[in-house]
Amino acid sequence: MAQDDRLNRTVTTTESSIRILESLKAQPRQTLADLTETLDIARSTIHRHLLTLEANDLVVRDESDGTFSLGLRFLDFGHRSREHVEFFDVGRKYVDRLAEETGEKVWLIAKEGDFSVHLYKAHGENPLETSAKVGQRRYLHQLAAGKSILAYLPDDELDAIIERRGLDETTENTITSPDELREELADIRERGYAFNIGESITGLNAIGAPIRDEDGYPIGAISISGPANRVKDSLLEDELPDKLLAALDEIHISLRYSDST
Repeated sequence: MAQDDRLNRTVTTTESSIRILESLKAQPRQTLADLTETLDIARSTIHRHLLTLEANDLVVRDESDGTFSLGLRFLDFGHRSREHVEFFDVGRKYVDRLAEETGEKVWLIAKEGDFSVHLYKAHGENPLETSAKVGQRRYLHQLAAGKSILAYLPDDELDAIIERRGLDETTENTITSPDELREELADIRERGYAFNIGESITGLNAIGAPIRDEDGYPIGAISISGPANRVKDSLLEDELPDKLLAALDEIHISLRYSDST
């Protein structure tokens, strides 16, 4: 095997630890037997990984029943990584303001690799509760914020994401055709924002617009969402887009020119 190939290989033991952590994220309070049944990894190997993760406070064991869960040390990792997102501090201020002005739920989203990551949310007076959580990773094509990011990506990067991740269907309204998606992305670029009409959750409508760096590359987005029976017609098509685009103009000014004033 060539040296370059060896250098580019992933570490199998690290991948095993990640699989264990992912399993505990999906279902906390699992025993060693539970994890052995769930994962295609030898019991002795899982046990060694758990001991190492526990020694480093990444998992915790309940001595009363022998179950394992993720440790709160991950909370520190999450907060620290979020603080390093360049637009987080300024973005969350406008998310709070938009939630107060609109009465709806507002999300601040980051692009990381091929996915969107929910960074921060604010509730208005009429929030619609959904399963979305801070830290959650989602496919870009399923969300208004995600589609607004895709719309401003270079063509080769867009094509690569579609090739790697596909266009999974979440509801009957989710776009699953690459050609249909590209047509919609062209419309998004023309108006500056994206719609999500029941594409991620049936009965949920949303709009989203991108946060772009000084070169125009989309690094994140903000979305406003609410139930379809309320967020519709002129509210969805005129009022909310105006408020969202105004906030993004201010965010871009703050990001690009705050150091020069």
